[in-house]
Amino acid sequence: MWLGPEEVLVANALWVTERANPFFVLQRRRGHGKGGGLTGLLVGTLDVVLDSSARVAPYRILHQTQDSQVYWTVACGSSRREITKHWEWLENNLLQTLSIFDNEEDITTFVKGKIHGIIAEENKNLQPQGDEDPGKFKEAELKMRKQFGMPEGEKLVNYYSCSYWKGRVPRQGWLYLSVNHLCFYSFLLGKEVSLVVQWVDVTRLEKNATLLFPESIRVDTRDQELFFSMFLNIGETFKLMEQLANLAMRQLLDSEGFLEEKALPRPTRPHRNISALKRDLDARAKNECYRATFRLPRDERLDGHTGCTLWTPFNKLHIPGQMFISSNYICFASKEEDACHLIIPLREVTIVEKADSSSVLPSPLSISTKSKMTFLFANLKDRDFLVQRISDFLQKMPSKQPGGSGGGRKASTTDPAPEHPLAPAEATDQPSPTTPLGGRQGSSVQEAPTASQGLLKLFQGNSPMEDLGAKGAKEKMKEESWDIHFFEYGRGVCMYRTAKTRELVLKGIPESLRGELWLLFSGAWNEMVTHPGYYAELVEKSMGKYSLATEEIERDLHRSMPEHPAFQNELGIAALRRVLTAYAFRNPTIGYCQAMNIVTSVLLLYGSEEEAFWLLVALCERMLPDYYNTRVVGALVDQGIFEELTRDFLPQLSEKMQDLGVISSISLSWFLTLFLSVMPFESAVVIVDCFFYEGIKVILQVALAILDANMEQLLGCGDEGEAMTVLGRYLDNVVNKQSVSPPIPHLHALLTSGDDPPAEVDIFDLLKVSYEKFSSLRADDIEQMRFKQRLKVIQSLEDTAKRSVVRAIPGDIGFSIEELEDLYMVFKAKHLASQYWGGSRPTAVRRDPSLPYLEQYRIDASQFRELFTSLTPWACGAHTPVLAGRMFRLLDENRDSLINFKEFVMGMSGMYHGDLTDKLKALYKLHLPPALSPEEAESALEATHYFTEDSSSEETLRQEEQERGGNEDSQEKRGEEKGTSPPDYRHYLRLWAKEKEVQKETIKDLPKMNQEQFIELCKTLYNMFSEDPMEQALYHAIATVASLLLRIGEVGKKFSAPPGRKPRAGAAEEDEPPAPDPTQDPALELQPPAAGDPQAKAGGDTHLGKAPQETQVVGDAGSGEGRGSPSQLLSDDETKDDMSMSSYSVVSTGSLQCEDLADDTVLVGAEARGPPAPTRGGGTVDTDWCISFEQILASILTESVLVNFFEKRVDIGLKIKDQKKVERQFSTSSDLEQSGVSG
Repeated sequence: MWLGPEEVLVANALWVTERANPFFVLQRRRGHGKGGGLTGLLVGTLDVVLDSSARVAPYRILHQTQDSQVYWTVACGSSRREITKHWEWLENNLLQTLSIFDNEEDITTFVKGKIHGIIAEENKNLQPQGDEDPGKFKEAELKMRKQFGMPEGEKLVNYYSCSYWKGRVPRQGWLYLSVNHLCFYSFLLGKEVSLVVQWVDVTRLEKNATLLFPESIRVDTRDQELFFSMFLNIGETFKLMEQLANLAMRQLLDSEGFLEEKALPRPTRPHRNISALKRDLDARAKNECYRATFRLPRDERLDGHTGCTLWTPFNKLHIPGQMFISSNYICFASKEEDACHLIIPLREVTIVEKADSSSVLPSPLSISTKSKMTFLFANLKDRDFLVQRISDFLQKMPSKQPGGSGGGRKASTTDPAPEHPLAPAEATDQPSPTTPLGGRQGSSVQEAPTASQGLLKLFQGNSPMEDLGAKGAKEKMKEESWDIHFFEYGRGVCMYRTAKTRELVLKGIPESLRGELWLLFSGAWNEMVTHPGYYAELVEKSMGKYSLATEEIERDLHRSMPEHPAFQNELGIAALRRVLTAYAFRNPTIGYCQAMNIVTSVLLLYGSEEEAFWLLVALCERMLPDYYNTRVVGALVDQGIFEELTRDFLPQLSEKMQDLGVISSISLSWFLTLFLSVMPFESAVVIVDCFFYEGIKVILQVALAILDANMEQLLGCGDEGEAMTVLGRYLDNVVNKQSVSPPIPHLHALLTSGDDPPAEVDIFDLLKVSYEKFSSLRADDIEQMRFKQRLKVIQSLEDTAKRSVVRAIPGDIGFSIEELEDLYMVFKAKHLASQYWGGSRPTAVRRDPSLPYLEQYRIDASQFRELFTSLTPWACGAHTPVLAGRMFRLLDENRDSLINFKEFVMGMSGMYHGDLTDKLKALYKLHLPPALSPEEAESALEATHYFTEDSSSEETLRQEEQERGGNEDSQEKRGEEKGTSPPDYRHYLRLWAKEKEVQKETIKDLPKMNQEQFIELCKTLYNMFSEDPMEQALYHAIATVASLLLRIGEVGKKFSAPPGRKPRAGAAEEDEPPAPDPTQDPALELQPPAAGDPQAKAGGDTHLGKAPQETQVVGDAGSGEGRGSPSQLLSDDETKDDMSMSSYSVVSTGSLQCEDLADDTVLVGAEARGPPAPTRGGGTVDTDWCISFEQILASILTESVLVNFFEKRVDIGLKIKDQKKVERQFSTSSDLEQSGVSG
């Protein structure tokens, strides 16, 4: 590549000059190429250790003038061909021009200008692609691709200098982090280390420091542990590795490949040595953190943040913190964690103005909202720019603001917001329970109307607080506390959220405010007001739609809080049905999962249908990520965190719990239903209050507090059942003495009641203890732990999937479990490669995790070809891809151009396992339709027509042959076509039972082979034997066998075509036994060796020239190879006159190669593609000629060298190892250290 000219003072240090002229010098780096000695080794090591952009290019061109001592680099190259191209360009285009100049300075100026011009020209062509990566980085990416053989699609994210610990020796080199791989390269004193690890294979990634290793990063896969250390900035490197591993896990979870987020804000100028991808990943991480902190919708993107202070009127202070701005929100977070959080939706903003600066209040900014609140920010660094950004976003806001006042459900402290967000906030105090949903549904919803308020109000009645005595007074006090809080801190979305807010939540939210505060704290309110009418539309669309999810929902509807009066009638059940169905319709990847019904029924008690729906969205998609998907991954991840926390906080109990296996049993039911299924309802709701404010941290804290409270009893338990009883009875007696709701019987309690009920535990005491003992948990620590556990959980699920797939493979396949697992990993790697580099391939379509494990990973023909080439024991040189294509067509029974793992293994097994007969059968099938492609010459197509005609002519025999395998379907169809009366169900059951039986294919089931197919088979065998140690002997043997078989086919033809009747391949009738022919004696003599085979009796039919056509199944595809057909060399005149001579000369001329055959036959191949000739001319194939599998088998058994070739055992394990190396793109040059680093 051309380089911007830079000065070089010492031109010959470490470089050898190879070519020179008066103006330019071409040099090679010492140590590159042949020779080099010790200097070369040292130079190579220095290049790797010291050079900032990985490796110095081995060739360069310098510009020089005769009197000057200064040289200028103008080009470099990674290969001699590349540098020679540049050299020739300079010689042809510049040398003559330069000789005209008198002044040497002018020459240098001209050269520099010219080179800069070339570079600018090259860059101009690249510009439209949005290529922002700086030069150094681009160079490193090219080197990474070249070093590790990565395709163009593999994008480098960043690279770092570090050491890889091999044993106790650190190897200094370069770590490349690309989107799909972690790569490391080191070259030290002649020893080379080249590592490639796919992110999807990483099972553990952690930063640790031990005595042996200094601060290091540990990367584990299933078969190796890698340690990297000596990073300049280990924190940044580890964070990036975490992000990339996380993306890979998401890809395994829901096949969401990595996509560059084009909508991210671009920096004004790219940073040096930072790729666009790295910047996008950093932005993505910041976005996720921003959304999680303020519970914002998933499509919200952070635009920027700046330090500032916020005036808090409730305590008259200026609190320092950070202001965050995105397209729809302005948020503030104080430096002190609990001091103050604030969210201002831009839809609520009315005025943004710059106040006057003063020494007390530098650069203040005042923001006013519709709810008459004013927020005062100060100490803003770039206030003018900030105001401009805010006004830009405000202009983009829709003019008609949905949602009314920022006070949320402020119209009445006791009533929820009306169902339709566009309705005025002054909805009636008691909305009619019969109002249809948002007034938008037709009669379909009318018969099951729902309330536009929480079901609890409808079914609890409105008994005045005074009648409830002390409990009522307590509830009234809570309401007053919240009213005071609203007065001081604001109400609705723009409320100041402080430590005081948390205290009030911990004391319990009053029933009347619960729905409103859940909506605010979860962020569901924001989504609801920005999507007016969305829920009503979903209900309309999903009404009457049937799916697996709706079936499961119907099954669980009456199991959702059956003890609560709201769900003992159709009103509550219909509302629950609509919310769950609408969500399943919105998010088909989750659909419906057990436990969602319990959580949703509680949400419906405190809010309208629409509010319950948006709370469910917040829960499933943001607050409990991946909890409710098909494999409950999120809950398993948090279960892993719970186990880890138990080890940290309750070490003496942890081991006991592991032994009993209790944690896995309890945590799923506790976490998935937020304790609602295991605790009395009125107590669990208090935990849900805290959960909506604090997130998953509360659930983990309470779970730890429960274990802590029962520690002594749990330590004394003997088995899991006993431990579960202890915990169950404890949870049943967690009470809420402040609840004003009538107590609801807890079904769980009825099952676990004993003689002496344990002491009651107040839920508020339990919460208090959980905060006192375990409040050190922080949200960002939990996120960190979630990442670690996610790696573990997803990889263990992948292992489970692997075991399930391997178990689904029939036992008689021949491969061991280990071999099958290795094959599965290779197969899966091939599928995943298509996802990140496949583009428009059919396999690159999103993988559906809801499919059975066997169908989740599939490969197409080109991927199969690559695997076949590296794994087949039948290597055929240039002919291998052709054979692979045939094998693929044979395996792809449903014709969707994809095969699954089971089909792939069946194909491999045919080549590796079984005796000679099985292997030959597999090879034979590859030369019959449907394995032969339709593009093949026309004669093969004719052969297929003959076969089809045969099968139709044998209907009389079909009744006798019913017990033969593989043909029930066609018989059934034929019976119906003849108009027979439909058989009874027992007949169908018998057929079904017969289908279920594993039918062993016999050699009689194989159709006969015509002449062209036979010669294709010979061609394959010739290619297969090349490069074999016994090559000559094999060629001689196959020539003999082919000659014999051609004669046998010729003889059979005489008997299969009686005079006066159109000849048809193998169409002889049963009652026409021909007279034995002397030429067929060799075949008859050869039959006995096959007698060991159970089907050896078929040998008796061999001399009849009749294949068992009654039971054949013929593919409807045509056949043949598209490269011209060698068999067309055999004109009929030759075959009749001198059969032995012509066949021998065609098929066995020395060591004839496949290419020779193909080349010789191109001319006649064109002729055969024309319309079928009515008469057989000299250039067509003998269509009457055919041969059966038994005849081929018998002939091959005469040649021991052929028998030995096919019975030779080949170890697939070694081939899999080689394939893995290819898959991981190991550099070909790094064979010195492979054994230590390959995995």
